[in-house]
Amino acid sequence: MQTKIILGVDAGGTFTDFVLIRMGETISVRTLKILSSPDAPEKAILQGIGELGLVSELKNGDMEIVHGSTVATNAVLENRLAKTAFVTNHGFKDLLTLGRQTRPALYQLEFEPIVPPVPRDLCFEAGGRLGADGSVIEGLEQVEVENLLTQIISQDPESVAINLLFSFVNPKFEIILEKAIAKRLPSVSVSRSSAVLPVYKEFERGVATWLNAALQPVIHRYLVSLKENLGNSKLQIMQSSGETISGETAAEKAVNLLLSGPAGGLKAVQYIGKEIGEKKLVSFDMGGTSTDVALIDGKIETTTEGTLGSYPIAVPMLDMHTIGAGGGSIAFIDEGGLLRVGPQSSGASPGPACYAKGGLEPTVTDAHLVLGRLSDKSGLAGGLKLEKKFAIAAVEKISFPLGLSVETVARGIIQIANEHMVEAIRLISVNRGHDPRDFTLVSFGGAGGLHVCEIAEGMQMERAIVPAYGGVLSALGMLAAERGRQFVHTVNLIADNSTERDIDERLAKLSEEGRRVLISEGIDEENLRVDYSADCRYQGQSYTLNLAWGGLPNFSVLFAELHQLRYGYSLKEKVEIVNLRATVHTPARDFSLTDFPIDDDLNNFNVSVRDSGETEEELFQTEELKEGNKINGPVVISQYASTTYVAPGWQAHFDVKGNLSLTIKKVE
Repeated sequence: MQTKIILGVDAGGTFTDFVLIRMGETISVRTLKILSSPDAPEKAILQGIGELGLVSELKNGDMEIVHGSTVATNAVLENRLAKTAFVTNHGFKDLLTLGRQTRPALYQLEFEPIVPPVPRDLCFEAGGRLGADGSVIEGLEQVEVENLLTQIISQDPESVAINLLFSFVNPKFEIILEKAIAKRLPSVSVSRSSAVLPVYKEFERGVATWLNAALQPVIHRYLVSLKENLGNSKLQIMQSSGETISGETAAEKAVNLLLSGPAGGLKAVQYIGKEIGEKKLVSFDMGGTSTDVALIDGKIETTTEGTLGSYPIAVPMLDMHTIGAGGGSIAFIDEGGLLRVGPQSSGASPGPACYAKGGLEPTVTDAHLVLGRLSDKSGLAGGLKLEKKFAIAAVEKISFPLGLSVETVARGIIQIANEHMVEAIRLISVNRGHDPRDFTLVSFGGAGGLHVCEIAEGMQMERAIVPAYGGVLSALGMLAAERGRQFVHTVNLIADNSTERDIDERLAKLSEEGRRVLISEGIDEENLRVDYSADCRYQGQSYTLNLAWGGLPNFSVLFAELHQLRYGYSLKEKVEIVNLRATVHTPARDFSLTDFPIDDDLNNFNVSVRDSGETEEELFQTEELKEGNKINGPVVISQYASTTYVAPGWQAHFDVKGNLSLTIKKVE
């Protein structure tokens, strides 16, 4: 049997993670975590491939790479976007500037002016306006197209975004403009809303189209540079929706890559749940700058109401909630004399004070080091060494004005950070009708294990899991994802018996389009699967809920049950089907991890036992910590790329798959 080599790569802002799986007669797994190279992410990827000994496989094209990246996310957050022209109908030049006219905070009457996404001199108007029924209100003459091209050329943009009203009903005018711009300006990237996001709501559709256009040159340059160094190896890119897309076409769908890395982590949690037989999971991904939480109740939910910075992102993405709380979150004393934590972060550079890279402000990581939950005797991934004296000095900066000991303030910093994360989990569980006590908390990310027990307690959850590959879990998730895309179209139909045939025909068209696209990317037709769903609402509402499509019988009843679960009530109003969705995908890779990690880096666990203020270091072998041998907290378990704090009252043991299982100790 020929060995298949698959490499999952998650390129984050601070670290780049690798999970290598060799699939043959047996399955072997190797992991690696190295410092990222933010200015040129491909450098760290190539370095990792070299350290894993895969250079010859790379040159020969004997390896498949699945990659999640923060390139698109960072480009948006840091405003490193391509110069983009925005084309819309007459009278709507200020569409993106006006937005929904909402304030950043409801009761904040005065705030700093919001910088328009696209400068006014890059916004252009044209005819080709349709009505809601698809009728032509204003035509588009060739002379007007020529004048528009002249205006665009005068601004010398890298990209053009086309967003005409009701183009999702009929894209003909957008297609005319797209072809004209591509012919006159072949080096300029063009995105049209009817291809990027063919749904109603012109502002959200416009933002998605603008971001796609503005990101295309950025993603294209990155992928070209990456592909040049990957030889003939196949490349897949993770999308925000949890499916992967070929590297050759990823730039065309740049806006769909904004949550590429976090999506990998959530897919890995789903995979681990299947491995251990758990369907109800809450994922808790805590990194250096932010924390992502999500709920899995049998399946991962998707949303089209996500945001990134101040921008609404209406493309499909896995339903996650993100807060500005991480290991690098800075603690400070506010104007009222109270201790606060975050959302400001020390970032990757200079990082927490204990990194000894120039950071002076106290962070959550510094607080853990002060309390002995992190050790300055062992190095971190990427060769980082922690300096406890710098952590103490940083925390002293705020402990002295507060009149408290360094240890007391350090505990306070961690407690405040925990409260932020408990609130985030409450939003995606209790606030949506779920009882968190029915779920298991799955913690990963560089800082997640240090908080997992206390977060679980805060949500009255009695069980938690730190996965065997928790420090590189997003990279593992890249390998557990399906290949595929989601196709959507606005229909605005009332759910009654007269519309079922119409809906089935429209879904069939979406399926046909999806199959054609994926077959063109080299996927065998017999491997394709299609899942249907619909965005629904009660007639007269503004927002929708997504519901799996199984035909009209009982559809309104199922929607009422979902509405009752989410909002606490249901109505007797008619149900309106707003958007139809078809997810065309391949089955996920069929592999099972070994019964216990065989990666040499994972075979030893460094356990620090805190007792009477003293810390003793003991080294336990893998065999001593397998299932059945429980450790009582408080202890700190250090593994490759992750550290877990087992709080007082909790027990820990390793299950058959090498996951660290945490349970509240029963009182006898």
